[in-house]
Amino acid sequence: MTFRFVHTADLHLDSPLVSLALRNPDLAAELGTATRMAVTRIVDLCLAEAVDALLIAGDLWDGSQTSAKTPRFLKQELGRLSDAGIRVFLIRGNHDAASKIRKELELPPGTTLFGTKAGTEQFEADGQMIAVHGVSFGEGAVPESLLPHYPAPVPGAFNIGLMHTSLNGSASHDVYAPCRVGDLDAHGYDYWALGHIHKRSVHEGRASVVMPGIPQGRDIGEAGACSVTLATLGTDGRLHLEARTVAALRFERVAVDMAGLADWSGAVAALAGAVRAAGTAARAEDHLVLRLVLVGGTPLAFRIARDLDRLMQEAIAVAEGLAGVWIDKVENRTKAEGNGGSSLPADLVRIVCNDLPGDAGFLAALMAAADEVTAELPAEVRGLLGDDAAAVEAACRDLLAEGTAALLPRLTMGEPG
Repeated sequence: MTFRFVHTADLHLDSPLVSLALRNPDLAAELGTATRMAVTRIVDLCLAEAVDALLIAGDLWDGSQTSAKTPRFLKQELGRLSDAGIRVFLIRGNHDAASKIRKELELPPGTTLFGTKAGTEQFEADGQMIAVHGVSFGEGAVPESLLPHYPAPVPGAFNIGLMHTSLNGSASHDVYAPCRVGDLDAHGYDYWALGHIHKRSVHEGRASVVMPGIPQGRDIGEAGACSVTLATLGTDGRLHLEARTVAALRFERVAVDMAGLADWSGAVAALAGAVRAAGTAARAEDHLVLRLVLVGGTPLAFRIARDLDRLMQEAIAVAEGLAGVWIDKVENRTKAEGNGGSSLPADLVRIVCNDLPGDAGFLAALMAAADEVTAELPAEVRGLLGDDAAAVEAACRDLLAEGTAALLPRLTMGEPG
């Protein structure tokens, strides 16, 4: 007696890539097909592993369908599973809630889309009764827990709950249908197939509570490995979980240590070495998109800030010689060592970089200026710097640091070497 299934969520088909397209149209074209490629690879995985079911826990779409081709594409891919006798179970999340989808997906046989009222589907897999329970979002915002709507477990069956939820909350995700892992565990199901938070997590208790993570990252904010979950219920009643990669493209942040470097050629060599190391490392994905973060204290700090565009071009040149490697951006977080390579007087550099940020009067004046600027903004964006004094102060300190790093290099007298 064996039951196998694949669990995924948050594919975000047709997700807009406006900012990326403006910066790098070629990369945007690759990423524009990546979410669809992930769907195809998920179906391929289901077929290769001969699973009994595919579970999709919400946000299959990114919102209102932006491409007329998407429903046809999904019908074709889900049809491959239907032809193989593999069942598919879907719920809608905050991005593809019933209120947001203009056209219903034409579902092939064996595919169940749960509605906004709790539903249960039962079937048998190799002698084991399976009960799948699900509830879809009717609206994009669901502030209350949906757990009370889920029915009691079916006796004698392996019970699975599909839920789109923020759980206890995540700093990078809005709160939707919040609930606690402990409450899910106590509900009596054997497996909770969750969606919404794009980072993988697994909680093992009476139930396996699994957030599979996003299967295909869409920007540098979703850097690192992405996954779906392949689950096998063995003849001994134990559930084995595996993270599988289906992504065609991976985002990665790479720190480049500039500490102590005193000449430009050394900085270029460190950057090139980091690109080559990341680009030649083993990976499951076809493409790798790198955000290079320059760190460390260096006498070149101001020169790096001034000529960051030159380092970007150096990185792109190295990446062009590596298969499937792209440069998203070079980000400067170096700190000045000594006078940071500036030709300005050392005392002036010290005052601007060290003394001003700690001067209470200067900070108060900066916050007052920020209040004057934000007061002139439209009401909906007046809280741009924060909703309280502490948040505004932190934002002003960050802006001061960014402004200093941008201004001082333009006041130096040295020429590029």
